[in-house]
Amino acid sequence: MQDRVAFIGGGNMTRAIVLGLIRNGHDAGQIVVSEPSAERRRILESELVGVTITADNHDAATTAGTLLLAVKPQVLETVCKELANTVQRHRPLIVSIAAGVRSGAIEEWLGGSLAVVRVMPNQPALLGLGVSGLFGNAVASVEQLGTAEEIMAAAGRVVRVGSEEEIDAVTAISGSGPAYFFLLIDMLATTGRELGLDAETAEILALETARGSAALALDSGEQMAELIARVRSPGGTTAAALDSLDQSEVRGIFERALTAARDRAAELADDVERT
Repeated sequence: MQDRVAFIGGGNMTRAIVLGLIRNGHDAGQIVVSEPSAERRRILESELVGVTITADNHDAATTAGTLLLAVKPQVLETVCKELANTVQRHRPLIVSIAAGVRSGAIEEWLGGSLAVVRVMPNQPALLGLGVSGLFGNAVASVEQLGTAEEIMAAAGRVVRVGSEEEIDAVTAISGSGPAYFFLLIDMLATTGRELGLDAETAEILALETARGSAALALDSGEQMAELIARVRSPGGTTAAALDSLDQSEVRGIFERALTAARDRAAELADDVERT
């Protein structure tokens, strides 16, 4: 995939994807980023060597085979409507990473009959360790879905979902997911201090345990229940802790929390379509 890729919006996620594309061998000369902030453009020019940096969205979209929309959801409608004529003339693949805006709304704002792929990335993508959920509308071809997947793979793993409603679940699990792990790390470190450890030691133990556990889960290929059983000796310390969590119905708490996140994602998309 060496078609010209244009990014509308030069924020941190754009920077992460562009750097990943270049690392993966994509020609920097075939990438353009449009960003309205002069200060941000100067930063991008120094960091993304060889990439065309512009303030003109129309220039970015004119020659792009893929147009990636990376602006805030609240300005996406305005941006799309301003680009509609340009996009209808050149008809690039549209990829959106704007949270809470459905593909149908984006397609309508851009004038209709366009291949639109909606993607939900997460913040670890900034380190190339993200995971993204991806859904393409009925116009998007298999080849176009592959192009979108290849672009987003520059920032981490990509999973395709079969319906746009599932993107709301992706948002709840992985889009918001880093915050859940940050909360758990914070709780471990805080409780460690309360149990007598100094602050630095408690934080190191919590952070490194999180890093090692994720790496082990990815590497082992085992089910989570099997990994838990390897740590949970009958009558031991882990069993005492997990029994306490079970008594507090921690699984039910998480299920309700994730369902609330999923429902809120759907509500936000509905709000956009009603405006």
